[in-house]
Amino acid sequence: MTTSDQSDNFPLDEARELVKDLLAPNPAIYWFDFLISVTIGWAAFVATLGLPAFSIEQSAAFLISGFALYRAVLFTHELTHLKRGTFGLFRLVWNLICGFPLMVPSFTYHGVHNDHHKRDIYGTTRDGEYVPFATNKPYKIVTYVLLASILPLFFATRFLLLTPLGWLSGNLRQLIWQRASSLTIDLTYHRPGLARRDDRTWRWQELGAFLYGWTALLLVVFGVVPAQMLLLWYLVAFLIFTLNSFRTLAAHAYRNPGDRFMTVPEQFLDSVNVPGNNFLTPLWAPVGLRYHATHHLFPGMPYHSLGLAHNRLVVKLSDNRLYLQATRMSLWHALRTLWRDAASNPARVSAPTRR
Repeated sequence: MTTSDQSDNFPLDEARELVKDLLAPNPAIYWFDFLISVTIGWAAFVATLGLPAFSIEQSAAFLISGFALYRAVLFTHELTHLKRGTFGLFRLVWNLICGFPLMVPSFTYHGVHNDHHKRDIYGTTRDGEYVPFATNKPYKIVTYVLLASILPLFFATRFLLLTPLGWLSGNLRQLIWQRASSLTIDLTYHRPGLARRDDRTWRWQELGAFLYGWTALLLVVFGVVPAQMLLLWYLVAFLIFTLNSFRTLAAHAYRNPGDRFMTVPEQFLDSVNVPGNNFLTPLWAPVGLRYHATHHLFPGMPYHSLGLAHNRLVVKLSDNRLYLQATRMSLWHALRTLWRDAASNPARVSAPTRR
């Protein structure tokens, strides 16, 4: 039985009824979680600079900084799903103390990710967050992970150098918007023109990242902060992008070669839940992202409700067999399954080229 045939039997209406009370976000949880994460992250960042080089203490501080800021950064995923016009102060604060200093303002994900959830875009060549790894050769999985090493420099260049050039040329600004303004995994992705789905404050966010970046550079030049800060910034950003690359690979089965639309149940069965354990799993899949398949069933559900929704569906669905098909036991299990599919799938020889 194909995935399409299976999806026809998915109890979607029953699932919606079971979790309909879990759709309201709790601002207190958002603020507390984010502020604790970002405070620990930057405090450990500063501590790393002051500790003896290559000491155990410095290594520990670096890892704490990287993992805490990684959790803080991934709140950008929540920002794309929060109802337009809500959480305005939270969005501003997130950009000021997380998005701008790490060169990933929220507009780089807003819109792009919303498209990822549309039935006529998910898994197709227009989906910047989807590459059919399972229908391509395995080396593309390795290449994707290795790209994390250059992404911090890419985004730094985009906001420090390309931003002012875009102010001087409308054509260049359009090119920058299309090819250098999106957090995606598909390097061939062309971002569509500005639309309602996009954050209308993107120009101010672009300016904010530009000012933060150049301020940091000038502080180093004039000796206010040590030059090692720039190296540490790169290493922390590299760790964040690397963690996110593994998480992204574990988020989907990536079996759609890009040539057809997928229903909501099909999207779910092409996505992955990794409940794992409550300590290790949230380190690499924070902010509810270990329940990524459940998230694709209910994109508007806040991250703090996904675990409860998952457990409720496992226990209360009249037939949970299809729901459990999206579950992997661990990150290793999810990655091994993707690698196995890529290594053995004959469909890769006819997979269409992504634009």
